[in-house]
Amino acid sequence: MVLNRLMTNSLHTLFQAIADARDEQELRLHLMDALGKHFDAQYWGLCLLNEESQSAEVQMQGGSDSDGFVERYNKLGRRIDPVLRYVIEHHAPAHEALVLSPEVWKQSELYQNCYAHYDHEHIMMGPIISGGRLMGGVYFARASEEPAFDYKDLADLTGLCLHLSSRLATLRSQPPKPKSLAGSCLTPREREIAELVAKGLTNAQIGAELWITQNSVKQALKRMFRKLNVSARAELVARLQNS
Repeated sequence: MVLNRLMTNSLHTLFQAIADARDEQELRLHLMDALGKHFDAQYWGLCLLNEESQSAEVQMQGGSDSDGFVERYNKLGRRIDPVLRYVIEHHAPAHEALVLSPEVWKQSELYQNCYAHYDHEHIMMGPIISGGRLMGGVYFARASEEPAFDYKDLADLTGLCLHLSSRLATLRSQPPKPKSLAGSCLTPREREIAELVAKGLTNAQIGAELWITQNSVKQALKRMFRKLNVSARAELVARLQNS
């Protein structure tokens, strides 16, 4: 009973983080740390498509080669993934045991050529729906020594996806914030970094928030300084706020 209460409280914490997000960037930032912990996953990710249903940046966490996994999956796995197919067709969460027997899963081309390479033994996906269309999803994986996802995980993911879908629809119904003239020359990633600089975060903290290396943040700031013709973080923030 105590464990059930703790799990419920943890899920409510995720719901609150979703409700508190003021934009899609905050939605990602608020969720990424907590997602893996609640679902006891070794690897997890979040993808939000744009309003034309085109692929946006996929954020993965938990693995040392997250970019490599996304590239390999897109190349070898996406077109034959039965779990993804179930999620797309039913607009409902699923894990591998829901669609395939353990024997068929282990022998599948998808598992052999993609998931096994990264020790994604057990996987679970959930849809983010907006306006009746699939607008993104969340992904979880557990390593071979961990237990498979079960009905409790699916029930929790169902609730999470409902909250995510509702919040995304609300955020996208709001008029877009006007962009500063100076900020228009920055890439989406550079604008994310600029917003975190404005909040006072260090390079290390920004890297941790965006799941990139500290050196990547440093190099991005150098490019941003050149684009905006500034030489310090304070000047960068002031230039973006005043333009």
